[in-house]
Amino acid sequence: MAIELVEKYLPYVDEQFTEESKKEHLTNQDFSFEGAKSVKVYSISTGSMQDYGRISTGAGNQLASRYGTIEELSAVTQTMNLRKDRSFTFVIDKLDEDETGETLEAASALARQIREVVIPEVDTYVLGEMCKGAGIKPEALGSKYNIYDAIFEAGADMDEADVPETERVLVVTPATLLRMKMCKDNNGRYQEMVGAVLDEEKRKIGFVGHIDGMDVLKVSAKRLPANFGFMIAHPCATAAPTKLESYKIHQDPPGISGSLVEGRICYDAFILKNKKKAIYYREFAAE
Repeated sequence: MAIELVEKYLPYVDEQFTEESKKEHLTNQDFSFEGAKSVKVYSISTGSMQDYGRISTGAGNQLASRYGTIEELSAVTQTMNLRKDRSFTFVIDKLDEDETGETLEAASALARQIREVVIPEVDTYVLGEMCKGAGIKPEALGSKYNIYDAIFEAGADMDEADVPETERVLVVTPATLLRMKMCKDNNGRYQEMVGAVLDEEKRKIGFVGHIDGMDVLKVSAKRLPANFGFMIAHPCATAAPTKLESYKIHQDPPGISGSLVEGRICYDAFILKNKKKAIYYREFAAE
């Protein structure tokens, strides 16, 4: 890649527009992979409710258990193996750093790499796994269907599945948000949604409003599957561990006059089988 050398130094770098990680607001870190590449999770069944049986006065009618038929609980194992082990490396020549007015400096370049490459890749993978593993996936939403009705129906479906009402997050793309804004039958719901009082820190990281008890998180379509409509997620459903996150800058290593930058990150995303209905995903119909 060609490097433009400066004639007059200006303390400005034309960086890409980037967003911080979105997955942190949609997933959990409940499982530790410290010292292990895989973790086993046991999904335990439950017993059914039965009528309590009192001892009968009649001969031979005494129950083996007053509490009903004894059942044996089963345990289904879900093994989570970390699959993503990713890395990068690049060199910044000492003379190039000097002749670009030090804007091509190792620490800044590493920060840009994490912000513009690493975070988007991890988000794209995790969000894709969530959409793929969602426990509730109705048919694609046509363009004539009221988007607000679809969102309220999604919330009702999650209520029926006993998904906790607190901490649910509605994920939308800019296109979905525009559809909500342009909906002729929104009855003031868009203004009510975006006018909701939110913590300023939340707005800085992409939250744009509040609707039906859920904070609304806007995510670039580049980080989501094609035809993404909207997703409602509760963090309990998705474990998104990062086992290793290592970044290094080596100054003048053997054979290099300058900085050698290296990075490695080991991560994955797992949808818990018993909690997959805490993710509702609906595509837009291709038209």
